[in-house]
Amino acid sequence: MRKTDLLCRASLVASAFVGLTAMPAHAQDADAAAEADSGEIIVTARRREETLVDVPIAITALSGDQLANSGAVDITALAEQVPNVTLEASRGTNSTLSAFIRGVGQQDPVSGFEQGVGIYLDDVYLNRPQGAVLDIYDVERIEVLRGPQGTLYGRNTVGGAVKYVTKRLPNDFRLQVRGTYGSYNQLDGVVTVSTPIDADGLVRIGGSFARLTRDGFGTNLTTGAENYDKNVYAARGTIEIHGTDFFARLSGDWIHDKSSARGGHRLIPSLLSASPVLSNVYDTRGGLVNPRQDVEGWGVSLFMEAQPADGLTFRSITAYRADESFSPIDFDALPAVDVDVPAFYKNDQFSQELQLLVDAGPVQGMVGFYYLSANALTQFDVRLWNNALFPGLTAFTEADIGTETVAGFADVTFNFSDKLSLSLGGRYTWDERTGRILRQNYLNGSPAFGGAAILFGSPSTNFRGKASFTKFTPKATLSFKPNDDSTLYASYSQGFKGGGFDPRGVGTSAPTANSSGIPSDAEVASFLTFRPEKVDSYEVGYKANLLDRRLYVAAAGFYMDYTDVQIPGSVACTSKVVVGGVVTQVPTFCGVVSNAGKARMKGFEFETRAKLIDNDSGTLTLTGSVGYIDAKFTKYVTNIGGVPTDVAANRKIQNTPAWSGNVALDYSMALGEGKLSIGGGMSFKSKTYQFEVPNPYLDQPAYQLFDAAIVYTAPNKVWTLGVYGKNLTDERYKTSGYTFMAANATTGVLNTPLASALGREGTLTAFYGNPRQVYVTATLNF
Repeated sequence: MRKTDLLCRASLVASAFVGLTAMPAHAQDADAAAEADSGEIIVTARRREETLVDVPIAITALSGDQLANSGAVDITALAEQVPNVTLEASRGTNSTLSAFIRGVGQQDPVSGFEQGVGIYLDDVYLNRPQGAVLDIYDVERIEVLRGPQGTLYGRNTVGGAVKYVTKRLPNDFRLQVRGTYGSYNQLDGVVTVSTPIDADGLVRIGGSFARLTRDGFGTNLTTGAENYDKNVYAARGTIEIHGTDFFARLSGDWIHDKSSARGGHRLIPSLLSASPVLSNVYDTRGGLVNPRQDVEGWGVSLFMEAQPADGLTFRSITAYRADESFSPIDFDALPAVDVDVPAFYKNDQFSQELQLLVDAGPVQGMVGFYYLSANALTQFDVRLWNNALFPGLTAFTEADIGTETVAGFADVTFNFSDKLSLSLGGRYTWDERTGRILRQNYLNGSPAFGGAAILFGSPSTNFRGKASFTKFTPKATLSFKPNDDSTLYASYSQGFKGGGFDPRGVGTSAPTANSSGIPSDAEVASFLTFRPEKVDSYEVGYKANLLDRRLYVAAAGFYMDYTDVQIPGSVACTSKVVVGGVVTQVPTFCGVVSNAGKARMKGFEFETRAKLIDNDSGTLTLTGSVGYIDAKFTKYVTNIGGVPTDVAANRKIQNTPAWSGNVALDYSMALGEGKLSIGGGMSFKSKTYQFEVPNPYLDQPAYQLFDAAIVYTAPNKVWTLGVYGKNLTDERYKTSGYTFMAANATTGVLNTPLASALGREGTLTAFYGNPRQVYVTATLNF
């Protein structure tokens, strides 16, 4: 039996022990702890309840009411309100998330690549990005933690973490019905119901069901299907036990996204068929329809918390999650099979976390244990059927990547006085990755996606391997509180992202000393393996409630050293295939991943919330934020003509605008027996590079988005009615894209005239953010 199996079983036994250490008694209303008396949100960034002012971390927290009043639909909306953060749906999908915080992230959803920003649903880490674009309903708050969170949140939080926290169930019967109708025939419905089972509210059950639909913003002119539509089913269910010193929650969630595949918009005329650029950026011409786009995921979790004695708390978090995604990715966005990629993703994970919290007056601390076992399977064809030399050429890839992680962590705060405290923490992680990667060429499609399955030569990759990585990530924070309403802090923290194997790598392209030109297994293993990356972050900050708590300010400055940067990418290449005993070079697309980079990020963030007017007539509130980041590569080594070359001067940090922020005004006043709120705001981002190599077609210039809302809330919140407007100026802005065009290997400048590097039509396609939308939402509470 492996060591990790024993640790896992031990953790489960300990979880059961937590459940038996307390005697359940009368319930406490969970809503009472949701907000402080001042209305300030209580957060759990350090795994214990603290106010925003008290926690010495750069954090933005938005309550469920704030999100509802702004009309936020899913967590990507947070990117408009949180500085130095990018959250968006990945290329060609509605529900796969690309996340970046302070220049660190990952936009490639293929198995083998780890996220740089941790996404947590009720303290359960989502190991894969598929299904991570969480729709906002039944939410208590969402927290965005900026900077490495390696000590308390573990691997793959090098940029930060996003925590989605759902509501605990109240101690009375509640039924809420919410409906939305808006532009593009948007029609959403959410029903939430909960009730205590017994008179004392010891046992409570609840659930939500959501149906979210919208017509497309455009049309696929080849297939007639809608483009950028939404067709989602989702549900959550919860059983809770509330005791005097014990709380337990068993919850499950499910999502089924049946939206059409998102097709890209060609930015250049096709080079072979001379198809013009379409006038509507939401229209596409892609002809790939197999497999049908379909994403389904589900998860269950058990959270238990016991307080057997004053100042002592045990917690156990056990979870299992799984998802499957089918996706037809038409890179060239044309009817021809020029660069078409039918894809399948299958992920599952089991995790167990144990925490022991101690509050001994001047000393507060936590020790914990974490275990994760996960599998990620990716299958896809690269279909280059337009190829003149090899008509019907298909490169099939199957990558099955396993992850097993064990970690122990501790974080202790020493309160030297009411004003001065020091927090020290560390986490030791043992990470094992296993990989099985097969890359086989066919003619006219692989059998996995209904192709003719005509084998063409030997496999260009047939790899099995294992790699282990260990890392200690420390953290230290010095905090000073001049008074109860302000905090100054300075911190050092470290984060790391796990290493692994390039699932798209072509094994026969590995450098070799063999005279045959075919590399050995050891050479292939070395070529496909990449190391973990690491971030050292230094931060100073100030937070305060000022002017009798009419003004909240939070400012942070940071400096980050980013080493062994993993730079995944896909490029046009040739692979060696043995056909009839002869080594043959065939065109394809290859993964290119290496620890080629070093980067430096420095910048600041400022957030504020001010009550400009607060009297009997009403309240006028200003909220705003601004973030600046100077992010650049200091080293970026790539192989050009067989020579390692540093091209850092010609590369950019992707998905990281130098400036970002927002400003909004909200006026609320009594109207009849209820309350009317009128608000509007603007968010902005400066120029954004979609990839490390600048591209004048794909990169998004600076832009602004304007939103507005009018919301009426009846007495006792019996009902609300809101009208919302998003992107009121109907701005067209790119969020992602694909490029396989010939360019200078050093500078990245595209060839003149434009020439295709893969396929014959030229792939240069973009995806766009949502156009102007206006919708009405009504909510009834019973």
